[in-house]
Amino acid sequence: MKVVAAIDSYKGSVSSKEAGEAAKKGVLNVYKDAEVTIMTLADGGEGTVESLVDGLKGEYVSAAVTGPLEEKVECTYGIIKDENLAVIEMAGAAGLTLVPPEKRNPLITTSYGVGEVIKDAIERGCRKFIIGIGGSITNDGGVGMLQSLGFSFKDKDGKEIGFGGRCLADIASVDVSGAYEKLNECEFNIACDVENPLCGPKGASAVYGPQKGATPEMIEELDKALYNFAEVTKAATGKDMALYPGSGAAGGMGYGFLAYLNVNLRPGIEIVLDTLKMDQVLEGADVLITGEGRIDSQTAMGKAPAGAARRAKKYGLKVIGIAGCTTDDAYLCNEKGIDAIFDVTDRAMTIEEAMDKENTKKNIEKTVTQVFCLIKAFS
Repeated sequence: MKVVAAIDSYKGSVSSKEAGEAAKKGVLNVYKDAEVTIMTLADGGEGTVESLVDGLKGEYVSAAVTGPLEEKVECTYGIIKDENLAVIEMAGAAGLTLVPPEKRNPLITTSYGVGEVIKDAIERGCRKFIIGIGGSITNDGGVGMLQSLGFSFKDKDGKEIGFGGRCLADIASVDVSGAYEKLNECEFNIACDVENPLCGPKGASAVYGPQKGATPEMIEELDKALYNFAEVTKAATGKDMALYPGSGAAGGMGYGFLAYLNVNLRPGIEIVLDTLKMDQVLEGADVLITGEGRIDSQTAMGKAPAGAARRAKKYGLKVIGIAGCTTDDAYLCNEKGIDAIFDVTDRAMTIEEAMDKENTKKNIEKTVTQVFCLIKAFS
């Protein structure tokens, strides 16, 4: 029996690696001589740094950078030295959780710190980047990031614009001559799981602005500012990327990357699975155990377990899904390659009890043990 355990983290409870280790114990309780390979898993959002650092035996480093409200924050990211690869989550430098709800205002928040993290990684020798852009608090089109990397955006009077989404309305000219020269040596894989354009009713401001504190009036102002940024960029660089799927991701950060840097925007799960060489691990295996904290219809729409299941089916594996909880629409995941889904919570308990790390690990092990007892009984 050859089993692969690739389980996304149960947010607030166990990491991807811890979930995999608990599942491995469950398999070995039944098949003593089974070969169980643990793969860390993430979909490009929260947990991506941890997944890839653990999976590729990298290291964690930190950089003190400019936070979204121009305060200093400590951003931890990953480096895999053998591959000159940096793994960064935008949220570490410009994330929603860095700003308390009462201070959230995308007119003023900046992505400047993201560029500082990139530059820090370049100075440490990295030339390949995987960057997850989920969970942002900014709506500045990535201009803050670009400013910190040496790109210049001036107003009609020739002055450098300020920080925040509202300042994009002031951009009258773009100067790329001062861009950090080592950027030309770099390639960026951007984990992007949305297809929103930059502007309009499905754009960055309208769709994601409200969760960042934007009022209807702010949304209109931000949308016009992003439109101006795109028009000036098109005139200066010849790149017309405002309608490119994903350009509206992370408050227009997708657009900033596309228009000014050498990037590929791809679904986060595909980047993670390719980087971890999951196809090689799956070939010849019998069963994949996957899952996350909650399996529901959103899982079926491309989150990590569904992506892993899709890869597994290429090689004919049976796929078992395990979760801290499931919803009535979790059955939709059966159509995406997860053959059977199990809730690991085996009795009535409080949320605090269910999310307790030790309880979760024990429950995963118990559930996987019983699943493989069933597999053995029908073998």
